[in-house]
Amino acid sequence: MNKGRLRFEFVLCDMLASLIVWVLFVAFRKLINDIQIFESIRFLIPNYSYLISLICFPFYCISIHYLCGFYLNPIKKSRVAEIFSTFTSSAFISISIFSIRMIKDISVSYQYFYISLLVLFGLLFIFTLSFRSIVSSKIRNNFKTRKWTVNTIIIGTGKNALKIASEFEKYARHNTLIGFISNDKHTAVPPNKVLGNLFQLDSIIEKYDIKETIIALDDADDYQLFKIINSLYKFNIEIQFTPRLYEILTGSAKIKNLDISPLVNITDSTMSDWEESVKRLFDIIISLLALALVAPFVLSFIFLIKLNSKGPVFYKQERVGRFGRTFTMLKFRTMYTGAEKGVPRLSSPNDQRITNVGRVLRKYRLDEIPQFWNVLKGQMSVVGPRPERRYYINRIIDQAPYYCLLYRIRPGLTSWGPIKIGYSDTVDKMIERLNYDIIYMENMSLLTDVKILLYTLEILFKGKGV
Repeated sequence: MNKGRLRFEFVLCDMLASLIVWVLFVAFRKLINDIQIFESIRFLIPNYSYLISLICFPFYCISIHYLCGFYLNPIKKSRVAEIFSTFTSSAFISISIFSIRMIKDISVSYQYFYISLLVLFGLLFIFTLSFRSIVSSKIRNNFKTRKWTVNTIIIGTGKNALKIASEFEKYARHNTLIGFISNDKHTAVPPNKVLGNLFQLDSIIEKYDIKETIIALDDADDYQLFKIINSLYKFNIEIQFTPRLYEILTGSAKIKNLDISPLVNITDSTMSDWEESVKRLFDIIISLLALALVAPFVLSFIFLIKLNSKGPVFYKQERVGRFGRTFTMLKFRTMYTGAEKGVPRLSSPNDQRITNVGRVLRKYRLDEIPQFWNVLKGQMSVVGPRPERRYYINRIIDQAPYYCLLYRIRPGLTSWGPIKIGYSDTVDKMIERLNYDIIYMENMSLLTDVKILLYTLEILFKGKGV
């Protein structure tokens, strides 16, 4: 089961469907305006305008389907969700195309437009859904015949684990329960299904190609629960756990299958698929615009940094990002070379390690500009929790084990935490900032991101960066 290949197949099907639709729609318009269509050599030999539209229309369709979030998680998408997504994107494409056509065809009656609009929408919806159904049917058939399956383990061996296992084996259509991971001596599940203990978790996940885990402990405290979650994130697998009273009351427990007890999924984004797709597009656009705008000033920054102190212009540092994976974050260097001397130290507003030029760069957050390159690479987002170093994450987890929840989203250039707290020069402040970031993550939306960007711009223009 190759997710990338399946996405490509869906894109290919959508591309082919849009090509057929556009040819049929142009033929329809010719038929309405000129009955002698098949005697017209102009249709058989495409003119320049028709050829351009034949290229642009499919790419426009693919772009809208992407922004509707269809390609993000196509494997487990239900038939109803597939129909709804196809209907929505087809309607948007049709209406937007006709908004443009009405400007050019002002002499044609409105009745013609309404009929043509319905024809385009009908063709697009029917052909797109039909071609998608070919791939979707293959996916469903592969899961039905068990050619494909999602290997799943349950962490826990008590009554709770036994209950979840019983429901999964009866009603889970995509999953195969491989076995259990023991966390204590008490065992309510069949002993032959116990694969090992928590200390063997890493090797078990790799050996059995596990794609989904369910934490079903009978009496788990927060520290134990988040310790397990933290160890799982690095595998980029789906992580769920059985809800406690708090998760039930706050609505965190979601029902995906009426026959299976509700679970809390902590790897799914709190954003909808279409919002997540649009957010990524905005990240790319904003990063390209930002880098283009500052390009004329980069040489000045480089000259001033080199003139003010010895050392490289750019500062590279390993940070922890999405799924707990490390990446190299870029910044303009604002401190003297060797400022930490091998021992991590948090910066403060009056830090003597900061150069004169660095102080100005920090004041207006100009030192963060190179991180737009990290955003373009997909390692960061424009809005998201600030990434931390592993050294400080380990110290934070000692007091706030839920830090690992931030791994579900990309870290960012700015977020609500940094706006409220500013530079965090103590672990306590970092934990306080973490709490704001957790609230942001649970309330993520495009509107929230816009508000945070506006607050950030105010900080930049007023020089409140430090």
